[in-house]
Amino acid sequence: MRFRNFAFLVFTAALIAGSIGSKEAQSSPQDTSRATAQIIAVGPIQVTVGDMDRSVDFYSRVLTFEKISDSEVAGEDVERLFGVFGARVRIVKMKLGDESIELVQFLAPRGRAIPADSRSNDLWFQHIAIIVSDMDQAYQVLRQNHVEHASSGPQRLPDWNKNAAGIKAFYFKDPDEHPVEILEFPEGKGAAKWHKTSGRLFLGIDHTAIAVSDTESSLKFYRDVLGLRVAGESENYGTEQEHLNWNRIPGISDSSRRTPYSSRRTSERRSTPGNHSDCAGCRSCGTKTHRGKNKVRIFRRGCESHP
Repeated sequence: MRFRNFAFLVFTAALIAGSIGSKEAQSSPQDTSRATAQIIAVGPIQVTVGDMDRSVDFYSRVLTFEKISDSEVAGEDVERLFGVFGARVRIVKMKLGDESIELVQFLAPRGRAIPADSRSNDLWFQHIAIIVSDMDQAYQVLRQNHVEHASSGPQRLPDWNKNAAGIKAFYFKDPDEHPVEILEFPEGKGAAKWHKTSGRLFLGIDHTAIAVSDTESSLKFYRDVLGLRVAGESENYGTEQEHLNWNRIPGISDSSRRTPYSSRRTSERRSTPGNHSDCAGCRSCGTKTHRGKNKVRIFRRGCESHP
């Protein structure tokens, strides 16, 4: 069975003087496809929440963010900015290390919740990634605070994946179901500041991720138009990535009743010769996982209980 690959590109903002683009593009006045705006940096990521006080408590008490500011805005400029008529918005800036996010609550009008069947491969904002100094300790903090799992548990990316080898990762959900990732970098990977001794468990935000349908097209937009530069690249797949990127099953809220995307997509049914007396059957749909000499996994499409 071939599994879907997950490719991640991490961008940092490039300081631009004059027009955006490569030296070749700058020397070619006939090239009018490049933007001429000056991109200075990527500002705080805004996260829309349903209950500001609940979210501030979560990010400050559990993830140790510091509340920097709290403001309420309204008016025609705000309506145009967000594209929401009559918008009245509370914005709280939260800082962790050198980085920050802005929690945004629409006091009026209220918006919709994240779709119940949202999946890791849906084409929208994917997650923010927080660096931790100790994955095991950070995971225990999250468990003690009863966070909702978006992964089966922390995963160590395999050694064969040169660009990501040794990185430990885990996904979970904030109170509004926004995916959040925690990462621990091994020596030799990640920015130097993530390896400095600070005495803190949650260190800062390393990157944000956006799911895209075509990497090359997105590169042309973010790199060639907006002026960001590629800071790193890896192609992640295999059992570790599958356990990281589990997907929500419609109507099922218990994180223990989730299956990897690849398994949910599999409708293939196969059998093996020999005695199947010790095969494990699924309690929900009755299909078997064969444990014989020829190991075969059998899944039924739509079953939410397969391991």
